[in-house]
Amino acid sequence: MSKTLRQPPIEPKLLQSSRQCLRVFLAHYRQVPLQAGAILLGLVLAVSLLTGVRAINDNAIRSYAEATELLSRRAGYNLLPAGGNRTLDENLYFRLRRSGLSRALAVLQGRVLDGRGELRELNGSDLVAAMALGGAQGGQQAPGYLLARDQRLPLARLLAGEPLVLMSRSQARRHAPGGTVELAGVTLTVVAVDDALGLGSAWLTDISLAQRLLKQAGRLSYIALFYDELDEIRPHLAQASGVRLLKQDKGQELTALTRSFHLNLQAMSLLAFVVGLFIAYNGVRYSLMKRQRLLVQLLQLGIERQALLLALLGELFLLVLLGASLGFILGLQLSQALQPMVASTLEQLYGARLMPGHWQWQWLAQGVALTFCASILACVPLYLHLIGQPLARSAGRELQLSTAFVRHRHQLWLALGLFCLVALLLPFSRTFEHGLLLMGLLAIAIPLALPSALQLATARLSALAPPGLWRYILAETRQLVAPLSLAMMAMLLALSANIAMNTLVGSFEHTLRQWLDVRLHADLYLRPAAGELTGLEAYLQRDPKVRAIYKQWGVTGQYLGAPVSLVSRDPASLRRMSLFKERLPDFWAGFEAGELLMISEPMAIKHGLKPGDSLPLTDMNAGVRSDARAGLRIGAVFYDYGDPIGEVIMSHGLWQRLGLSDLPGGLALSYAGDATELALRLQNELHFPAAAIFGRDEIKRRAMALFSRTFSITSALNSLTLLVAAIGLFSACLMLTQSRQPQLACLSALGVSRRQLRLAVLLQMLLIVLLTGLLALPSGAALGYLLLDKVTPQAFGWSIPMRWDWQAAGRMLTVALGVSALAVALPLYWQTRRPLIHSLQQETR
Repeated sequence: MSKTLRQPPIEPKLLQSSRQCLRVFLAHYRQVPLQAGAILLGLVLAVSLLTGVRAINDNAIRSYAEATELLSRRAGYNLLPAGGNRTLDENLYFRLRRSGLSRALAVLQGRVLDGRGELRELNGSDLVAAMALGGAQGGQQAPGYLLARDQRLPLARLLAGEPLVLMSRSQARRHAPGGTVELAGVTLTVVAVDDALGLGSAWLTDISLAQRLLKQAGRLSYIALFYDELDEIRPHLAQASGVRLLKQDKGQELTALTRSFHLNLQAMSLLAFVVGLFIAYNGVRYSLMKRQRLLVQLLQLGIERQALLLALLGELFLLVLLGASLGFILGLQLSQALQPMVASTLEQLYGARLMPGHWQWQWLAQGVALTFCASILACVPLYLHLIGQPLARSAGRELQLSTAFVRHRHQLWLALGLFCLVALLLPFSRTFEHGLLLMGLLAIAIPLALPSALQLATARLSALAPPGLWRYILAETRQLVAPLSLAMMAMLLALSANIAMNTLVGSFEHTLRQWLDVRLHADLYLRPAAGELTGLEAYLQRDPKVRAIYKQWGVTGQYLGAPVSLVSRDPASLRRMSLFKERLPDFWAGFEAGELLMISEPMAIKHGLKPGDSLPLTDMNAGVRSDARAGLRIGAVFYDYGDPIGEVIMSHGLWQRLGLSDLPGGLALSYAGDATELALRLQNELHFPAAAIFGRDEIKRRAMALFSRTFSITSALNSLTLLVAAIGLFSACLMLTQSRQPQLACLSALGVSRRQLRLAVLLQMLLIVLLTGLLALPSGAALGYLLLDKVTPQAFGWSIPMRWDWQAAGRMLTVALGVSALAVALPLYWQTRRPLIHSLQQETR
């Protein structure tokens, strides 16, 4: 019985028939390469953006996991200053090494002004120790070992403290094309090393030179300890006081902290992927429409339907393979172009250092598989419909329009169902993944409803038009909705995404400016070294124009594996700088008594904390006295748009009771005169470093520049998505204008001039684009609301009020119309410059 039910294998005759069909299809594409080009164009654009972002994200995550000390290897522990101190005494490093803790590395980090007045992050380390510790690790040669073999490295000059700075070759090309840079008024010769050594965007000098440039003589930022077991370190720390030990986490902390950033990039690339697939599907559908008579003839010649379907699937696979391969190559080039932008954003926001990228063959295989599966899901129903129709069935235009009308009605019902689903799930969204899911459902529903909306709008407009040519043009516009529907769906998605992102950026910029106006209440901000503080404060107190001096104390720690800052400020600053999201009644009384804390909004959202909850300060590894009170209540949550890392603020009385350092980490002051004049006096009279002086306007400028860089990569992907949609519209218009040659020829024969024809077709296309753009306004607003209300708070911990900008929306609509006019005008001119009589002859055949 089982033998009778077993399906026979594919017969050689079936394969032979499929091969013959493939040869026929190849001959068809040789005659009309435009059709194959339209399909390949969509596939290339889709895979290139997907691959480019995949390469960026994978490289970033690999960089987090493989991060090492510069020119060395990964440390097991870091020895940090405790109790609010910012630096360590370098004598501690020498004592530890003499005591037998030989696998230790001294590191100094700080910011210094370059010759253009920009702040640069400078790293200094004990280069001999770094390269000695960077020997073979895990069977691989570490960067320090490779560099030690490079005879071009002027090691003796580096150790002598000569003004040399090490950079990766990519950084040297960008920042020092002449081979020198200026830091803190000193001209340094740049030594460019291979990117594979892992410097990334870091600038590295010997620690003696770094101490001189940063004016941190005898000071260290931390000591890296290259030990895996704590028992190997603990006996040597008995003589070390005022320090804390932090275990390295192999990049998990950075990976978790930047997860939302990379997920947002991935979401944008998937949007571009979908837009590209719309273009490819439109090309497939147009090609099948033009080959419908050919397919019927093949069936009439005796080709089995199964063989024809197999040939169509084989053709699709070959196109996907070719398009995905070209897109993979283009995507790698795109990732190289976007890498510096992403590296700058991650370094400024999270302190992450990206390594050189390496591509993998798996990305190509995954891109081909994903694209082929998506293409199968989109195209197989169309294939089955075409080869399943009766051989004598007419393939007229009326039948195609009626079929499209039924399909669009089904799409509308599906869109309405998705809209209802989003509305039902909206109140239950708790994480940014849920928010992205809702945005994905909405991004699917919006284009599905577009064809029916366009048909309804064009029908209403045609009824209002005066009789004659223009009523005919508007009536025909309704029939153009079907062949242009996929291109318009792609355009609607791209416009909606751009409007949503512009709404997010505009709302965030407005909120950030307001927050900075409140936060930056002083005229000048100073970051003195420990030895400079006493003299600086006495100098400022003698100046009659200094109206007030404000102080801030800070120390870093960890809470539930995430970084956190413990901060205290003077009472006047606390009351002037705090913008509360929520707080307990009589908060200030409890706060000043040391009974309550305030935490930043990012920390509250990340850990689900709220006023009234208890917060254990003794478990934060921040140098708090062990006998201090274990837990204090949270009294308020304040807005903080300056840093995604959590922050805990306490009164200064509580700060002192917890045993934290009473040495301020920074000073701010209100000045009755010109703050720039005071800054110059501090540099000239006290030799205070310019890199440690910040004016209020300068901080605002730097904050807004960082803001622009933060969204630059997303804006770039948005612009690329819009460009992909414009290219898709160009492709669709080129194919549609070619297929409408007979209709245009009929109008020409009826006396319509060529100029009128071109104007009519251009207006038809622009009307459809305009209606699509108008529908993109509410669609973009809805996506923007989800971005602001559901995604951003959970991803970054920032609550941002939505602010609609009509001017930005109008500019986006104008750009879309301009780009669409170019995309329509070029193929229209190419197709109508030839005599139309030939097309009329084709119509009569």
